Amino acid sequence: MYHYTECGLRNVWLANGYEIRDTPFGKGVSIHNVEGLTAVICNALTKKPIPVTGAELRFLRNSGLLLSQPALGNLIGVDGQSVARWEKSGRVPKWADKLIRLLYLEHANGNVRLRSAFETIRVVERAMNGPHPTARVVVETNGEHWESRVEDLTEA
Repeated sequence: MYHYTECGLRNVWLANGYEIRDTPFGKGVSIHNVEGLTAVICNALTKKPIPVTGAELRFLRNSGLLLSQPALGNLIGVDGQSVARWEKSGRVPKWADKLIRLLYLEHANGNVRLRSAFETIRVVERAMNGPHPTARVVVETNGEHWESRVEDLTEA
């Protein structure tokens, strides 16, 4: 069995689905279907009969939901520092534990509205945290309704 610590969790062992290979730098591990493995680990964490640890919360947030600490905080009504504190201390409030499990399961089971909301959050975060080019918002009407577009002035 392989102790899969690369995921950031100390309690995950792989019975199969991996290969140990010789590389020019020593032994290396090749994991098969990492996306599938991540989903299975997230599902297992949501079904744990005991509270999630801080590291498990981080795995669900980062690998399962693909959200930053501030994004998850905004989604559940707390600030990003609270999420960071839970992950670091390992003390996740019961309500947050339950809500994050529910959010992950709904997302994984194809809740279209939730997936769309998560993607919107990720797009907004990338826009806010990425490079800030000079841009202007152009708003116009076609007589019936308003439409807007953003023009990047650095490309002009």
